[in-house]
Amino acid sequence: MLGVVNRIVLAVLGLVLMAAGAAVLTGSWPFGGRKAPLLSAATRQRYGHGEGWYWWAVAAGLGLCVVLALWWLLAQLRRSRLRAVAVDTGDGAFALLRGRALEEAVAAEAGALDGVAGCRVALRGRRGSPALRVALELEPHAVPADALAALAGPVLTHARNSAGLPALPAEARLKVTSHRARRVS
Repeated sequence: MLGVVNRIVLAVLGLVLMAAGAAVLTGSWPFGGRKAPLLSAATRQRYGHGEGWYWWAVAAGLGLCVVLALWWLLAQLRRSRLRAVAVDTGDGAFALLRGRALEEAVAAEAGALDGVAGCRVALRGRRGSPALRVALELEPHAVPADALAALAGPVLTHARNSAGLPALPAEARLKVTSHRARRVS
């Protein structure tokens, strides 16, 4: 979701800056040349005195832009990975399992599967309800259905049981490594 918002914000900002740059370079509207003022006397008279709602609308629009820009900036600074998972110890207390430790354990176990060339794991969600995002890089001879079944079966079951979680949803993305064709001689 955040990637889509970033693309939209950057595209709109790019278009606005490109239009402003073209207006400045050509010296056209809203600039009437070097000697002309930015606001004409008629415009200053029209919006300066008679209609007080205009400046409130401008201030509200600018305020909304500032709030949206601050929200976007804070969203960029927020970490998307989960730092720790709350594990029930059975005596009413909770222990914290480091997110990196769980990611590395799942990546090591999934990377050892037959036909898997590499694996990257990211832990997402909240402490009480984590979710995994697994990116498997398959070798050219691997069968994707077998690799996915091995990941969904023993690997995720072992991770869920080790962390003491009732459910551990996962999203798997499969990619086949590129390979060169063999030369026949």
